[in-house]
Amino acid sequence: MGERGTLRARLDLLAREVAKFGAVGALGLVVNMAVSNLIWRTTDIPVVRAGLMGTVVAILFNYVGFRYWTYRDRDKTGRTRELMLFLLFSAAGAVIETGVLYLATYGFGWNSPVQSNLFKILGIGIATLFRFWSYRTWVFRALPPEEAVLDTDRFLEQRRPSDAVAPGPVSN
Repeated sequence: MGERGTLRARLDLLAREVAKFGAVGALGLVVNMAVSNLIWRTTDIPVVRAGLMGTVVAILFNYVGFRYWTYRDRDKTGRTRELMLFLLFSAAGAVIETGVLYLATYGFGWNSPVQSNLFKILGIGIATLFRFWSYRTWVFRALPPEEAVLDTDRFLEQRRPSDAVAPGPVSN
């Protein structure tokens, strides 16, 4: 495969990753907004705190989607490390997201339901760029090519019949 073909293959993989990340993120957005709006409409919890609660629920939802769908082919050896980094970068994303909502609500006094939803979505958009970069770079790391080959070889070895001797031709 030439240099151009290699670049095309890498771009195709990146496009699929972005699409999967976006699909999980879109569902997470629905979860985030639904929880936030439910809390805003049914309780007296302040807007920013309710927004943060929606974010936390969406983070938990997204982890499952990212680990078991978007990044299911990535390194799975350090789940504790992976989860800790995911929570760390998710918390940083939550600060970005909630910071935008906080600034709009308390800095500019924009806290009508429409304004709160608009700035929540804006904060999510900005935080999503950070999360995509940090998750793919630090959390769900790609296996080095030689490990990917070894994993494939191990998989194929498990699928091969046992070392039992196959019966040969019958002789009279």
